Amino acid sequence: MSSPDVSGVALSDDSASRRRHRDHHRDRHVRLARPALALGAGALTAFSLPPWGFWPLAIVGVLLFDISLGVTPTRRERLRLGAFFGAGWMYLGMGWMVQLTLPGYIAACLIFASLHGVAAMAAPTGPWRVIARPAAHTLVEALRFSFPFGGVPLATLGISQVAGPLSGIARVGGVIVITWVVFQIGFALADRRTALWNLPAALAKQDWSVLPNALGRAGVVLVIALSLVAPSGRSTGQTLDVAAVQGGGEQGTSALEVPSSLVTQRHLDATATIPTGTDLDLVLWPENTIDINDRRATEIFEDFSNSDIRGQVAAEAARLGSPIAVGITEDAPAANGQRRYTNAHILVLADGALGTRYDKVRRVPFGEYVPLRGALEKVTSAVDVVGEAVAGTERAYLDLPATTEHGSVRMATVISWEVFFGGRAREGVTDGATVILNPTNGASYTGTIVQTQQVASSRLRAIETGRWVVQAAPTGFTAIINANGDVLQRTSVSEQRVIYATVDLRTGDTWYVSVGDGPFIWLFGLVFAASVLLSRRATGKFDDETDIPSDVPSDIELGEATT
Repeated sequence: MSSPDVSGVALSDDSASRRRHRDHHRDRHVRLARPALALGAGALTAFSLPPWGFWPLAIVGVLLFDISLGVTPTRRERLRLGAFFGAGWMYLGMGWMVQLTLPGYIAACLIFASLHGVAAMAAPTGPWRVIARPAAHTLVEALRFSFPFGGVPLATLGISQVAGPLSGIARVGGVIVITWVVFQIGFALADRRTALWNLPAALAKQDWSVLPNALGRAGVVLVIALSLVAPSGRSTGQTLDVAAVQGGGEQGTSALEVPSSLVTQRHLDATATIPTGTDLDLVLWPENTIDINDRRATEIFEDFSNSDIRGQVAAEAARLGSPIAVGITEDAPAANGQRRYTNAHILVLADGALGTRYDKVRRVPFGEYVPLRGALEKVTSAVDVVGEAVAGTERAYLDLPATTEHGSVRMATVISWEVFFGGRAREGVTDGATVILNPTNGASYTGTIVQTQQVASSRLRAIETGRWVVQAAPTGFTAIINANGDVLQRTSVSEQRVIYATVDLRTGDTWYVSVGDGPFIWLFGLVFAASVLLSRRATGKFDDETDIPSDVPSDIELGEATT
């Protein structure tokens, strides 16, 4: 064989080797780039939340997540990339949970991230993915709001959009529908196959692949249009003069570190700054401002009705001629040797009598009770410091007695954690409440992730129900929010301050109050099922690309998705 021939063969082999080497590195970079893009997309979604709070980032995050998935990912890839997206979102957005329980934070975020992996895996490929993916991710978010352990409805897309133009959707369908709209916009924008100006021509050619994107966009337009005409309640023509009291103090301190008597005294001192003769209908104290037995400082069982502190609060109520709604913690009879307590809000009337009382129904897992306590006690003693709050059973409201100016006033009352659950405020409003109270206690958390997300949740509850919200916290934030979700007043963290407001009492139901979450969850379940069936009908099976590796073609798909 001649040298040129030998040389030629050698050059060909070398060229092929270099090409294989180049393709190997390219494939590895693609395999790394896709998860990194999904993780970054989740992080961008998290940065749309308070305290960072730039609402368009949620839509950008969803769009980039879709690009990371590409057109034909395998089921395994969808599971992996969806989990990366969820992890970027949850581990940042729920960073506050570290201060509550580090193991719980790691486990909860892993569970919630995995739910988004399952959603991505369950949605089909092909054109109908544009409909299926938003519905699937909305459904797992709805699941997260209630499971496990009652749900953790923080770091939601509803919270991220409360300061943006999509907030009015809360009147239509609450957080569930806002979540779907954000996902649907992001996924539809990432799908390059349909431009609105090309839609008529494509349909004229019977190119039905453009239909899912068009339906998704039409659905978004319809919901936004409905939000512009949805009822928002109406004024009764009456008002309530309210003072919300913030006692102040250092953040990042627990009830085991700061005597409850000090917390109570700070709120008595702040209340004492209200001038005598101020025309008030209600003074609102935060959650947990009175601990009757001060963490078992005495062996004598007391409740608020026979405690000394009741007399001090009653004296202030008499001086002001106004009821004071106070947050109390009372010891309850132990069960199985475990300390138990109640967490309630109760009215102390101007004549010293006790008015209506509401006991918190939704408890904070690992904060007010320990799920699976028996099993966890065998692993760690850390659960021993967490008592067991007794869950309330009554409806979510307090009643102000009739005054000379107006009759009895029903106030929807959601204590702290409960404000993150739209159904709690809705319950009080459906029972006739004309205003919402949110006494809360976030003093054990440093930073402002919980506090700012709570104010955002109070804003959502105001928009959903068409009611004003009065929020009171011991160290911040105490706030006044009108029925449009606007924050009219807000304290700073740790300051001692009383804020005053004339609150408009409102009646009438929004669509969300009338309907709730359930019908929308069923609707998106049907949308998801229909999109899967239509995808199967179009391809002959549920997933026509399931077993095709997409590592190499994904570069082309990424380019196509962004064209």
